Amino acid sequence: MWSRFATPMGMSRRHFMSHMAGAATMLGSSLSLGHSLRVHADTLKANRKSCILLWMGGGPSSMDIWDLKPGTDNGGPFKPISTSGDVQISEHMPMMAKQMHHMAIVRSMSTREADHNRGRYYMHTGYVPDPNVDYPSYGAVIAHELMSQRPELAIPPFVSVGGASEGPGFLGMSWAPLNVSSNGRIRNLDSGLGKERIGQRQIALKAIEDGFIGQRRGTLAEDHRKVLGKTYDLLGSEQMKAYEVDKEPQEAKEKYGINGFGQGCLLARRLVEAGVPFVEVDLGGWDNHQGIFRTLENDRLPVLDRAMAALTEDLDQRGLLKDTMIVWMGEFSRTPRINADAGRDHWARAWSVVVGGGGIKGGQAVGATNADGTEVVGEPYSSEDLMASVCQGLGISLETTFTSRNGRPMKIANSGKIIKELFS
Repeated sequence: MWSRFATPMGMSRRHFMSHMAGAATMLGSSLSLGHSLRVHADTLKANRKSCILLWMGGGPSSMDIWDLKPGTDNGGPFKPISTSGDVQISEHMPMMAKQMHHMAIVRSMSTREADHNRGRYYMHTGYVPDPNVDYPSYGAVIAHELMSQRPELAIPPFVSVGGASEGPGFLGMSWAPLNVSSNGRIRNLDSGLGKERIGQRQIALKAIEDGFIGQRRGTLAEDHRKVLGKTYDLLGSEQMKAYEVDKEPQEAKEKYGINGFGQGCLLARRLVEAGVPFVEVDLGGWDNHQGIFRTLENDRLPVLDRAMAALTEDLDQRGLLKDTMIVWMGEFSRTPRINADAGRDHWARAWSVVVGGGGIKGGQAVGATNADGTEVVGEPYSSEDLMASVCQGLGISLETTFTSRNGRPMKIANSGKIIKELFS
């Protein structure tokens, strides 16, 4: 019965929003919360860490964006340009070039998962898929660890924009992502039911949940009740205004780009301002086995460049970048060798991710690949190392240990090591 309330990738909109209507009886307390937020706004903003993950589904080509190899057979037609930092990037990222003093490129990522689904799971969790354990994603872990900084937060602490993220794993559905569209729209907000009928449904639901919990059938019913309890505090909260991207000035919308990813990044900025500790914004379309250079130049890179640059600049100008980490990554990269269809295939052996904010030392490249981009030169870094470094930047202790539902202790970031150059 309970499986219909959840999805493997997170909390369904219908599940979440069906309870929001039931929260109408809590409207008065929510408005009081809004008043309290206004009174204590300065205190609440102090020392609040957040993370924005820009997820590039499909596997973007590092050699055509962040680690170009001009003059080699593998290099492709794009030229490198200088930036505001001590790094060069693709000529088709001119806006982001002006923001690279805030960002660091880790050019020595080396992983083993070159399958989309396995690579996606590994890069989101720090663990390879295991049929015996459902590991929590970045978003669930970070939301779980940072919520103590913001007890006033009424809206969900983990939001996935424009696409589904990985789920909460053994941490439970209380830490699942709320999936929303890039315009901030959450469907099923209005149930069309009156307060009396909503109250009756709440009573019936409580009776069902009490029965399941009393029969000790597992943790799902308890998790469901926690989610329901949170939604009671949500309806009427002023924090819901964070989702109203359409209220932004037209100039701001255009700065980010009038497209799904651009508006999703604008929404991410608004959510971080409201106190949400983890936001993931999805930009797919990177599985470029054919015609990669045309696709990148005319489509993907202009969209990415405008939105990522606007987000970085905006966070910096608003004083949020020092406490907000930006992470750019996909599940792997593309082959250095250009195939017969003018595309690149899957490649996990040597590739790049980009991180910035949150105390990261920007304007640098960490690690390197060899002349033709086929191998890492020096020390390679893994998903675990990247996740450990993100935790470090967010002030999350790497000694944190979780216990899975089968009783197995799980070290945060799968005991990854900190990429020290990012902080030195």
